[in-house]
Amino acid sequence: MIDCDVGVDDALALILAFRSPELRVKAVTAVNGNVSLNQVFENIQKVLSLIRPQEKPFIAKGADRPLKGKPVYAHSVHGKDGLGGARIERTQEEWWVPYPGRADELFTKMARQYPNELTLIATAPLTNLALGLQNDLEGMRKLKEVVIMGGAVRTKGNVTPHAEFNAFVDPLAAKVVFQSGLPITLVPLDVTHQVSLTPQVIEKRVKPIQNSFSQFVIEAMGYDLAAHRFLRGSEPFHLHDPLAVGVAIHPDLTGKKRLSIDVEIDEEEHFGRLSEVSAGSKVEVCLEVDSERFLELFLSRLR
Repeated sequence: MIDCDVGVDDALALILAFRSPELRVKAVTAVNGNVSLNQVFENIQKVLSLIRPQEKPFIAKGADRPLKGKPVYAHSVHGKDGLGGARIERTQEEWWVPYPGRADELFTKMARQYPNELTLIATAPLTNLALGLQNDLEGMRKLKEVVIMGGAVRTKGNVTPHAEFNAFVDPLAAKVVFQSGLPITLVPLDVTHQVSLTPQVIEKRVKPIQNSFSQFVIEAMGYDLAAHRFLRGSEPFHLHDPLAVGVAIHPDLTGKKRLSIDVEIDEEEHFGRLSEVSAGSKVEVCLEVDSERFLELFLSRLR
């Protein structure tokens, strides 16, 4: 199962997941984050129309706002539509199965149906996961593993000097999840900032693929093939969310350390900051990554 707030890198994570034979994606769920919940839900359907999965997943809507406070969006990074304006041709066939209930209900229903078999990959604010824990703790404890992209542990944030976007949007939910005792692997900025698509990689390794997926990558990232540069900033494009999928496929891609993590929820300077603490539930935190091996995995699945 993948819980996301489709954005550009969430879309790339979905492509990687569905095109990896090691995984069977049973569900894709939406949460408020990079864009509004309704836009996220529409983007899930667009990306599934691009992928056309052989096994149609359930899709479900989750929370439309954080547990506390107002929504925060990332239009400056992902564009107004969340997909960087990339065009996806919709087909008449629906490549998904709508689930009538909430996302957190789908988590626990499937976890109970497949006890200790399912991995939940979360590439978004953790609101849906926190609601699952609050509404059915026993069901959530039947998950095999939770892989989370979010936070900045020993490095700077990307929204403030202290906080990463997903943790900043709903730090209370993150605190609930990290203190839950679930088997969590955290994929923070410490490692995702080490896996990037640069102009050189796009020109030499993405552009030659010449299929619908490579074209989507180029368009969604806002890369100008004529000018050989990104239109939405000069930084390389970090593969934050795809790396979380990569870790679910190959856990040995990263070096990890078991740490107890706390989250700052007071609305002051350090809002959304993750910090290492001496006591509390421990999670596996990825601190090193074999970046070239992951990049080859990602590019191979585009091909």
